Amino acid sequence: MGYTEYSRRAVGCSQSACLPATVTTRSTARYARPNVSHQVISTILRHDGKQTSYKIALLRALNDVVLAYPDVTGEDGDVAVPLRMLAEAWVAYYWPFVAPEAPVMQGVRSLLGYKQRQDVGFRANLAGLRLEWEAIYGPSGSAGGWHLTEHLRVARKREGYPQALLKRYQDTLTRVGTALRQPIRYAGPGEWSVFEPPRPLRTLSGVAALPGARPSDTCLVVRGALWQAFRDVSLWVEALCIHEWSQFTERVSDGTTRGVAYALLTERPDNRLPLDWERNQVDLLMLEGARFECPWTGGPLARGAYDLDHIVPLSVYPFHEVWNLVPSNAAFNRNTKRARLPADGTMVDATPRLVQTYTTYASSSAMAEALRDDVAVRFSRPDPTPALVAESVRSLVESIGTARNVARF
Repeated sequence: MGYTEYSRRAVGCSQSACLPATVTTRSTARYARPNVSHQVISTILRHDGKQTSYKIALLRALNDVVLAYPDVTGEDGDVAVPLRMLAEAWVAYYWPFVAPEAPVMQGVRSLLGYKQRQDVGFRANLAGLRLEWEAIYGPSGSAGGWHLTEHLRVARKREGYPQALLKRYQDTLTRVGTALRQPIRYAGPGEWSVFEPPRPLRTLSGVAALPGARPSDTCLVVRGALWQAFRDVSLWVEALCIHEWSQFTERVSDGTTRGVAYALLTERPDNRLPLDWERNQVDLLMLEGARFECPWTGGPLARGAYDLDHIVPLSVYPFHEVWNLVPSNAAFNRNTKRARLPADGTMVDATPRLVQTYTTYASSSAMAEALRDDVAVRFSRPDPTPALVAESVRSLVESIGTARNVARF
C-alpha cells in the first residue's frame, strides 16, 4: 500500500478531526520523507495496528520534546533526538500504569509457551523503580514519574540520590530504550517507512542536535518537515494522543475506563518537591546585599518573604532548571499567577527584571554554574549572557503558550 493511500484512510474522520494532507503522491510503498505532513501523525495514531500503546507514546514523546526545545525549528533540516530523552518521557507516561496497588495493562498479553508474557517489555523494570523510589520518598502518585525524570536530568539534583536508585533508573531507561525501537521501526506501513534506524549522534551529519545531546547518544532522526508539523499542531497532537491512548487502555485493560485512563495520562506534578538548594543560594545572595525585584509586580523582595516561582508552571511542563526559577512576590504568585503562563505582554514588561535576576545569579559562582549548565541543556544560544537567557525564556514561554491551550496572565 502506498503511503498516500495509507494516509487517506484518516480522511474517513471529519475535517475538524483530521488536518489536510500535504503528502505528495507517489507509487512506491516507502513515502518520500522530506514531504511528511500532519496527516502522517494522524494516520499513525488513528489507523496503524497496535498491540501495545508504544506508537501513541512515541508520538506523544516527540510532541513533548518539540515543545521543550523551541529554538530548534526543523526549518533548516532534520533533527537528531536522543533515545534517552524519549525514554525519560516514557518513564513519566507509564508511571501511573505500574502502580503496585492497581497496575493497568498497556498491551495484549500473549502466551509464550505456558507462560503469559508482559504487556510491555519494561513493566518489571519500571515497577521496581517506582517501588524503590516510594520506599525512600513515600507515595508518588500518578505524576511521580515527572518528578523523577526532571530531577535526575539536572546534574546537581542527581548527586543527592542514592547510587542504587540511580542504577535502577539507568537500567530502566535502557530497557525502555530497547522497547522504543519497536514503534520507531513499525510506524507507518511496513518497516522503517517513517523513521530510519536510530544511530549514534557522532555518525550523523547534516542534522541539528538537540541541546544537551552527547556524541555517544543513540538518536532518532526526525525529518525537518515532520518536526515542523509537530510544532504547528502541538495541541491537536497532544489531544489526539490522549484520546487514542485512553480508548486503547479501555480496550486492553481489565476494567479501566477511558475516563480513568484520561485522568492518569493528564495528571501533572505539583510543587511539592523541595527547592532547598536554590532557595539557599538566593538567601545567600540577599545576605550579601543583592537586590531582587519580583518580575511580575516590580516590587522589591526580602529574604524569607518571597516565593521561588516557576516561570513555566510545573503543571504545564516540569522544568526544574534555574532559568525557570525566579524569586517573586509570594501573594501575587499564590493568588494571581498560580499555574498560569505569563502572556507575551507580561514577559515583555518582566524581561528587564529577569535580566537583572540572571545577572545576580551570575554573580554567585554556584548559581552561575547551575544557570550555565541548565541553559546549555535547554537552549541553543552559544553565549548565554543574562540578556540572551531572558530572550530565550521569553521565546520558550511564547512558544508553549501558542502551542498549547494554557491559561495566561
